[in-house]
Amino acid sequence: MGTKDLFGDASDDAKAPKKRREPQGEARLMRADRHQVRLLPVDLDGILEADHQARSIWRMVESLDLSKLEEAIRARGDNAGRPAIDPKILLTLWLYGISEGVGSARELERLCEAHNAYRWICGGVHVNYHTLSDFRVAHQEALDDLMSQILGVMLHNGLVELTRVAHDGMKVRASAGAASFRREKSLKRCLREAGDHIRKVTQDAHDSEGRSRHEAAIKRAAEEREERIQEALKQLPEARASKLRSKGNHSNPAEVRVSTTDPEARVMRMADGGFRPAYNVQITTAVTGRAIVAVRVSNSGGDDRQLPPSLDEMQKRTGTLPCEVLADGAYGNKETIEDSARRGVSLFAPPRPAKKEGVDPYQPKPHDSASVAAWRLRMAEPKSKEIYKQRAAVAETVNADLRTWRGLDQIPVRGLARARSVALLAALTYNVLLLISKMSPNTDE
Repeated sequence: MGTKDLFGDASDDAKAPKKRREPQGEARLMRADRHQVRLLPVDLDGILEADHQARSIWRMVESLDLSKLEEAIRARGDNAGRPAIDPKILLTLWLYGISEGVGSARELERLCEAHNAYRWICGGVHVNYHTLSDFRVAHQEALDDLMSQILGVMLHNGLVELTRVAHDGMKVRASAGAASFRREKSLKRCLREAGDHIRKVTQDAHDSEGRSRHEAAIKRAAEEREERIQEALKQLPEARASKLRSKGNHSNPAEVRVSTTDPEARVMRMADGGFRPAYNVQITTAVTGRAIVAVRVSNSGGDDRQLPPSLDEMQKRTGTLPCEVLADGAYGNKETIEDSARRGVSLFAPPRPAKKEGVDPYQPKPHDSASVAAWRLRMAEPKSKEIYKQRAAVAETVNADLRTWRGLDQIPVRGLARARSVALLAALTYNVLLLISKMSPNTDE
């Protein structure tokens, strides 16, 4: 008997396809579980590159004198209370956030949990939006001092010259709606309604023998509205006086309106020709070095009286005045020209076109003072016109940077003092970034 008869053809069995066993039961999968808490090892110092901008800003902040920020801290020694967050952390968060175009305290809080650069700045310290918001508006004097410190470093290293400065203003949208502006009669009616509402809320809480957190919040909001309306009534005389200065006898005092949302904001003509609630931010910039040397915020829509206070701030900050100031035609008025001349400052601002045909605005008029006559003759010289061309290249580009990249397209807070704090913080960020770029070994300058 052969092998084939006993065992069959082995080669045929090998070629026969094997039957696949069908899987039984439900498939076993490793599913994502994002709700579980994991303790992951994180090297905070290693999550950023060595040359990251957040590190540069932190080193700059560490070199500054922050004693004025630390003066407000009440947690000291053995006194009871929770330790305060290091001002270096809060300041660096705002400087880096503004450098990245972040102007919202709530967005900053979110980034502190989600973005490596902000997590590195915090260094494990939890920061909430309320603390960030309060810090931004509560330290105007300290921010002003920090501006002076940064500018002092630039001057000491020869990075900035104050011989010639450019000055310009920009209208920045306020946090108030057009519908919030009311006349005196409407304001008084709103004040009565607010008082009635507070009394009703207080009575409801008394009847329920105590207040819940929700009821307390309602009463607090009503009281804040009453305070804003009272402040709006106080602002009416100033608003009337401002309108009288701008329109003279053509103004009607009864038509003056003030906002119940932001009583210190004013309706101004914007760059696009429209009228909206805004603040007038005045910026003075050094032509050589392009550092911001003065920041002012006013609620006056006109620029004609804004230069002298800016020169006062520059002198207070740097101890000196410029030899030359470049400004647009809005600043070329008699009062500003004579004030600049008394200070020994040459104003380069084009005269306004003559109302009568054939009259040369560059020629002195019979009623001109010596200072105004000298200004007209100076602006008629070709050399002066060449110097004046630097104004737009400096002032307007710096203002555009602040508006486009540093959050000054709208003031997110209410009130003149708080608005100046926001403008100071934006200008401080601009100067810090400028100093970092100039001190960097890789700079082309």
